[in-house]
Amino acid sequence: MNRRSFGRIAAGAVLWPAAGRAQGKPELPKVGMLTTSRERSAPVVNVVVDGLRASGFAPSQVELVLRYTEGDPGNVAPMIAEIIGKKVSVFVAAGPANLRAAREAATTVPIVAYDFETDPVAAGYAANLARPGGNVTGVFLDLPAFSGKWIELLRECVPRLSRVALIWDPSVGPVQVDSLVKIAAELKMTTDLLEVRVRSDFAGAFAVAKDRGAGAAIVLSSPLMFVNVKDLADLSLRHRLPAITLFAEFARAGGLLSYGPSLLGAARQVGFMAGKVLAGSTPATMPIERPSKFELILNRRTAEALDVTIPASVEARADEVIE
Repeated sequence: MNRRSFGRIAAGAVLWPAAGRAQGKPELPKVGMLTTSRERSAPVVNVVVDGLRASGFAPSQVELVLRYTEGDPGNVAPMIAEIIGKKVSVFVAAGPANLRAAREAATTVPIVAYDFETDPVAAGYAANLARPGGNVTGVFLDLPAFSGKWIELLRECVPRLSRVALIWDPSVGPVQVDSLVKIAAELKMTTDLLEVRVRSDFAGAFAVAKDRGAGAAIVLSSPLMFVNVKDLADLSLRHRLPAITLFAEFARAGGLLSYGPSLLGAARQVGFMAGKVLAGSTPATMPIERPSKFELILNRRTAEALDVTIPASVEARADEVIE
């Protein structure tokens, strides 16, 4: 689905219900979603719609209630409250901040989340993965088992790596940080934790990382990072700091490495699960899923610019090599 078709879907979120009422038909079920911006989030919204379609709900059979924060975290809670107030049938929560605000706004509205930063059981959203028992289900990443892969890949590419910067958005919580700090300590590596809350914090974080002698950086996952991957890739090159993150778009935008679940794949999974809720299933009995697709992408041009030699073993495992 291209951007033009997304424009039709977004407009339909306003127009379909009015047409239905004019013909005396019942209101369409509503799917609520909060994203960062119309343009940057269009691919994600499109694959959520694809998931709904795969579950049996064509775009003409649902009303999308979309709002955009435009990068301002202060908009999250009031905008989600507004969406919930529209009496949505299900809310699709993109990331931990949206999930947290949605759960605070409504404990009974079904929530289907894709969240790569939260342990849903530890956070109290679910009793267990197989049968959540509440109003939250979705696609969550097993971070403790996963995050060590980032350090492993960086050490393969930068063999003498002893100090790594962790660039972290605190709005997503400490799960990623705790896991990485523990793994780094076991490997006798030093970590520098650098907080970023808004886009303008990125430049300072990379400058501090370089000044402290970091040999590489891990850009921890968050929605803030996803919509700013080009800025992050540019800064890693400017400061000659090899970096890795979860988002494939980072490597494609000029970063050295990305390894993680496919965001678009997870969004499609969530769209399908949201369709199951519309068909009558409840989050309480819908098992929490793991991402179904993982990708390793490396940028050979960036490696050459940073004087990093990518081992043949890493190239052999890569799903995509950018020349």
